[in-house]
Amino acid sequence: MADMTTQAHTAARRRAPLSRERILGAAVALADEGGVDALSMRRIAHALGVVPMALYKHVTDKNELLDGMIDVLVREIDPPDAGIGWKTAVRRRVLSARRMLLRHPWAPGVIESRMKARTVPTPAVMEYLDSMIGTFRSGGFSVGLVHHAMHVMGSRLLGFSQELFRDAPDREPDPDAMPPQEMAARYPHLAELAMAVAHDPDSVVGSGCDDQFEFEFALDLTLDGLERLRDTL
Repeated sequence: MADMTTQAHTAARRRAPLSRERILGAAVALADEGGVDALSMRRIAHALGVVPMALYKHVTDKNELLDGMIDVLVREIDPPDAGIGWKTAVRRRVLSARRMLLRHPWAPGVIESRMKARTVPTPAVMEYLDSMIGTFRSGGFSVGLVHHAMHVMGSRLLGFSQELFRDAPDREPDPDAMPPQEMAARYPHLAELAMAVAHDPDSVVGSGCDDQFEFEFALDLTLDGLERLRDTL
């Protein structure tokens, strides 16, 4: 009887209309089972009971698949809590992001590699970072201090420890990228940060963020925190 029930559920799943959401959900499940390196369009198609070519109507290639999988995971992070202080709000969301990554241990490598490869983060990552910047701004942080805080936090905002805010290498503009006006309207806090924090193009460290300054800022912040703990513990 159990076998018949399982077969009925499998048949029902395969009769459901194919969609981008179903493909991404199946891809995440397969990556959880065997790691992202073993993921293939053929395996996803088999899990969904369709031919591999059917997938390409919804995802054009492996990179688009990985980007979509990242967005699925980021949307698992708890939404911001209203009516609490900035510090508690940030801490709760970062710890929620870490719980998400513990459920999907393959994710940090994919997030880091795709963040390096893309000119801008995926939509869900953009929404998440924008909301986190908004939390800092609502907590009384200046735009400049938010900029440094984002460097200090780095990928800890997404639950692991790598620098997310490196300068992107020169690439051709993405023809499918959102127009700047639309991007500013959708991600106002990111737009404010990008417009307010400008760097000297003649700087010896280049036109992007001053890596030495950001390194020393994070170092001093860490040392100040340790000193505070030493004096209170």
